[in-house]
Amino acid sequence: MAKNLVIVESPAKAKTIEKFLGKDYVVKSSFGHIRDLPKKGLNIDIANNFEPHYEISLDKKKVVAELRKAAKGAEVWLASDEDREGEAIAWHLAHALKLDPAKTKRIVFHEITKTAIDEAIKNPRVVNEQLVNAQQARRILDRLVGYELSPVLWKKVRTGLSAGRVQSVAVRIIVEREREIRDFESASSYKVTAIFTADGKEIPAELQTKLPTVDAAREWLEGAISADYTVGDTEKKPSTRNPGAPFTTSTLQQEASRRLGYSVRQTMTLAQRLYETGAITYMRTDSTTLSGLAIGAAKDYITKNYGANYHKTRQYKTKNSSAQEAHEAIRPTDFKALSAGADDSQARLYKLIWQRALASQMAEAKLERTEVSIDVSTHKEKFIAKGEVLKFDGFMKVYGGGKDDIILPELTLGQSLIAQTVTATESFSRAPARYSEAALVRKLEELGIGRPSTYAPTISTIQTRGYVEKTDLEGKERLVTELILSGGKLEEVTTLTIYGADRGKLVPTGIADVVTDFLVKYFPAVVDFDFTAKVEANFDNIAEGKEQWAKMIATFYKDFHPLVESSADISRQEVSQARELGLDPKSSEPIFARFGRYGPMLQMGRTEDEDKKPLFAPMPKETTIDTVTLEQALEMFKLPRLVGTTKDGKDIKANIGRFGPYVQVDKLFVSIKPLDPHTITLEEAVEKYEEKLTKDAAKNISEFANGLKVLNGPYGPYITDGKKNARIAKDVDPTTITEKEAKKLLAAAPIKKRGGFRKGKKATVKK
Repeated sequence: MAKNLVIVESPAKAKTIEKFLGKDYVVKSSFGHIRDLPKKGLNIDIANNFEPHYEISLDKKKVVAELRKAAKGAEVWLASDEDREGEAIAWHLAHALKLDPAKTKRIVFHEITKTAIDEAIKNPRVVNEQLVNAQQARRILDRLVGYELSPVLWKKVRTGLSAGRVQSVAVRIIVEREREIRDFESASSYKVTAIFTADGKEIPAELQTKLPTVDAAREWLEGAISADYTVGDTEKKPSTRNPGAPFTTSTLQQEASRRLGYSVRQTMTLAQRLYETGAITYMRTDSTTLSGLAIGAAKDYITKNYGANYHKTRQYKTKNSSAQEAHEAIRPTDFKALSAGADDSQARLYKLIWQRALASQMAEAKLERTEVSIDVSTHKEKFIAKGEVLKFDGFMKVYGGGKDDIILPELTLGQSLIAQTVTATESFSRAPARYSEAALVRKLEELGIGRPSTYAPTISTIQTRGYVEKTDLEGKERLVTELILSGGKLEEVTTLTIYGADRGKLVPTGIADVVTDFLVKYFPAVVDFDFTAKVEANFDNIAEGKEQWAKMIATFYKDFHPLVESSADISRQEVSQARELGLDPKSSEPIFARFGRYGPMLQMGRTEDEDKKPLFAPMPKETTIDTVTLEQALEMFKLPRLVGTTKDGKDIKANIGRFGPYVQVDKLFVSIKPLDPHTITLEEAVEKYEEKLTKDAAKNISEFANGLKVLNGPYGPYITDGKKNARIAKDVDPTTITEKEAKKLLAAAPIKKRGGFRKGKKATVKK
């Protein structure tokens, strides 16, 4: 039996650490959290200072039993991660193993290297109760919000929804951005550019002001037909560009998205693997500082490989003065290790981290910027030509760069220039951009909402809950006018361009609009940006011992719980955001745009009318409850539309369902994407219908009495009677199976079990 038991969070980390410790140490993993609030029930004693009732998770009971066995007679070292969550894991481990947290050795390390592990063993401490309380306050507050508010959403909006202190704010940010985009009115103006030449060298330039209309642009260019162009003021000035700070969690997520195309969750998973194998320092941090050891190692590498003139010692100040996570930025544990990672994805992320950390200790890049004004004899406006030359690359040797120099020829005051072309191009003001995952992380960080460990799970949750979809946006067509002056002649060209196309953007669903408006109206504190950021400050105060966690929770709950109780009086009709569009000209029934069970929908008639049931129709494509018009809604109520009949006289009806447009013949439904049910022709409908029949015929191998069939399925041929299925062996030709053989195989097939009880749980039968 080993004298010392070291308990870490992950098995990969355990293997790495075990290499550095001697035979007197055994390193085991807790596999993350071992105790938590049970999933079912509140499990918080509100009347008793919000005392939480924790339990060992079912899937961790075996792990705890093994750790208890290993801990007998051994010195226990709790070595979970050094953030608040890691501190809470250490505290829970102590209680689960029946150890005294105030006496059990607690060690932390920012990197998994022999030096760091040895240093941690030499300087143990005990569990920091203040950090535990801060994490406990977060867990309890989030449970209270989720447990009490989610059922309100189930009753008033739709079952299966959830609300959360951070996730609901994240959804609100995305919803409000989408509304900004929807309300934005684009305006056009004309950017005037020119290509001048001097001594055979080209000089690109741009007019210092934009022109408001096509008429103004045409008039300006017409006035420039006979213009002379001369060099005006020339200004040269040195400039510098400084490297960015080494990565924090959020900046790593943003840059990995921008440069590598990684999602936030993917970045954190890859970084976790690199950390566990000792390649990088701890990846959950909001600190930009580097240790003296790291600064020294970076200096040695830079001076040896690039020269002393490339080095500059820098220590970055962390923007968040209450940074509560690890106390160093993300960096490689060894700058001499130029690559690391078990696969290409890990290797690319490691390279990015290595480059950013090393660049932070390098000299600034030095540039020379040149700006030349060009006078136009017939106009007061001037053209501006800009050049930029990199004189010393500095940190850009390893990070950044990639841009070519823009070199202007030597020009003198009053020198004449020849205009090869002068072009006025129509440009349009742009709506605010939709959020990508990385941009949302940046926004949450700016608002002080959440912490490094919360960003990835928050973004994942709002997508899995159906509030947000990560999608590629198709571009729209737009005519753009361009006026070109060349050789004394003015030509006007109109081209069709695509705008608005984008990839990987977060777009809110209809349910996100409804839930956000509901929370803003009835639970404003939960989705208030300042309030949510203030809560994070409260957690920081608890971690620093400046505030009592139970008192902080009580203050919140005193205002929150009455709102939950009063929500019982809110009607579903009010929550559904029903918007009356007008009256149907034929029936005089009112038409509403509202939120239904499966999302936004249209309704003709009132639900309160017992004599006549309302009619329902899907929302037109690319419209919302707020934007759909009466005319668009009336078109949708023309469905289902009788397109015509099949060759044997069966009606073909076109309609839109939950899964898109379709045609129906008897009980057969055929998708017609991307065709429109309003305009699909009889020929197109018949073609789609016959394609479906051909496909189904290929699926049917044989058909017998009483619905017994031999079919081709996605996993091979099988026999079915509509209730039970039987597989056909690979060495059997399905086309040769007789009805008698089919019945025999079906009878012998096992009955698929449904329902039942989970292993380890007993069923209770009421007598």
